[in-house]
Amino acid sequence: MKEGWKIATLGDVLAVLKNGVNCKQDKSGQGQKISRIESIAAATFDMSRVGYASLSEADRKKYRLEKGDILFSHINSAIHVGKTATFDIDEDVYHGVNLLLMRPKPEVASGFLNMYLKHLFEMGYWRTRCKQSVNQASVNQQDINRVPIRYPQNHSEQRRIVTILDEALENIATAKSNAEKNLQNAHEVFEGHVRSMFSRLSPVSEDLQLGELCEFVRGPFGGSLTKSNFVSDGYAVYEQQHAIYDQFDEVRYFVGEAKFNEMKRFELHPGELIMSCSGTMGRVAIVPKGIRKGIINQALLKLSPMPSVLNSYLKYWMTSEGFQNALSEYSGGAAIQNVASVKVLKEIRVPLPSLEEQSKAVESIDSMFTEIERLETLYQQKIETLGDLKQSLLHRAFNGDL
Repeated sequence: MKEGWKIATLGDVLAVLKNGVNCKQDKSGQGQKISRIESIAAATFDMSRVGYASLSEADRKKYRLEKGDILFSHINSAIHVGKTATFDIDEDVYHGVNLLLMRPKPEVASGFLNMYLKHLFEMGYWRTRCKQSVNQASVNQQDINRVPIRYPQNHSEQRRIVTILDEALENIATAKSNAEKNLQNAHEVFEGHVRSMFSRLSPVSEDLQLGELCEFVRGPFGGSLTKSNFVSDGYAVYEQQHAIYDQFDEVRYFVGEAKFNEMKRFELHPGELIMSCSGTMGRVAIVPKGIRKGIINQALLKLSPMPSVLNSYLKYWMTSEGFQNALSEYSGGAAIQNVASVKVLKEIRVPLPSLEEQSKAVESIDSMFTEIERLETLYQQKIETLGDLKQSLLHRAFNGDL
């Protein structure tokens, strides 16, 4: 171990570790201010998210927060157990339920301890150690007391580490935010390009209804296809996930030959389109060549394009803002969560230029899509690299190597 550093447990370095007051909150905003889980959601104490309750004089003395106290979320959803924030407000606030109060002994600075606890949270330390119940997860004080900690015995070294990490982590957070914004901007640029492309099209005739351009087959209803029909291997049953994620390789369910022949009307063929029709609605994918022979389930719509329209052109149109707006308009402005009938879809009008112009539009959109995919990969790699850098910095800091 590095010279001047000490190995201990949280139980060794905590002067106070205790539960908050369990009291009935006053929704009118009267009484004493009580810290809640929401008040530390952003990992910094948020006074706008406190609750209110009437506390006795004894409880006020027992549960009043002091500057430098650390609030620890010990009962929450599993992904939020272990979140912390340092209380650094000059106001009378009292320690609420589902939050543990941690008050370190003099040998460990509050800022250093809080940064160390954030490190544990970032590395997912508590997710594998908390106890799960039906609606929430929790970690108890006994387990917290046993958690190992390394710290420099010199307070100035503790402060130096916290200062470096504060600045570095803030810069990493800014860089990550910028990368996420750039990724969002790239998607918006692509959507704008698609919008512009369709707005510039000059149809050779009046727009046609979607029902005039495709043959529609909605997946089987009722009890015609249930889990009792599924077998361990055979003909594929294609689901929402295949339209949503535009992938046809991973198949969960199969039917035998007799059931497949009974439901031949729902068979998928290369070049057709499938659309998700419930929940995550309106996602479209083109059926590729070489897929496993199979049928669609009740949550999909199958569209077989006529010779006058390219399937790729139709897919881009159906994922465009124009189609989604038309869908909303035909549904009276309501968000459709489940399309029980294809009637609405069939009536939506589609701008239909010549096949040559359709091909040019698809080529332009494909080119833009390829560039957006390249940028998306670049930004995702940057976000992952920043995450790795953050973990590396924290690891080095608490091993005395910063």
